[in-house]
Amino acid sequence: MKKLILIFLIINFTALGIGSWLMNNGPQTDWYLNLNKAPWTPPGWVFGVAWTLIMICFSIYMSYLYKQIPTTTILGLFTFQFLLNVGWNFIFFNKHLMLIGLICIILLTFLIGFFLIKYYPVLKQKSLLILPYFVWLIIATSLNAYIVINN
Repeated sequence: MKKLILIFLIINFTALGIGSWLMNNGPQTDWYLNLNKAPWTPPGWVFGVAWTLIMICFSIYMSYLYKQIPTTTILGLFTFQFLLNVGWNFIFFNKHLMLIGLICIILLTFLIGFFLIKYYPVLKQKSLLILPYFVWLIIATSLNAYIVINN
């Protein structure tokens, strides 16, 4: 089990690293700083803390899930999540495609919601580990939607 957790930690934190690199300093650019952002937008440091906690919990969640259901379907869904998560950073911050970014993050939110609901019967209380990811995506989706509507 420890080996699976370590593997998912490495993959998930690699995703964070790639996403950060693909942002191309996005949150500090004039483009982003001059956007009309939601009043509930958290300070910048919250994003780093949130994503660290989310990826730790998600790595443990995926380890339990893959141990229970070691299928290519689980790995395929995880890979799709990886691509959406990393891709949003590039789409939104690098290319400034706010609407496409919104579509991307909505898909990611639905995918994580699917994990939560579909595999709850298998993981039961361990499903709480994916809840921070789901809640954060709902918040992030609202932030992205606000930007699309108000800019």
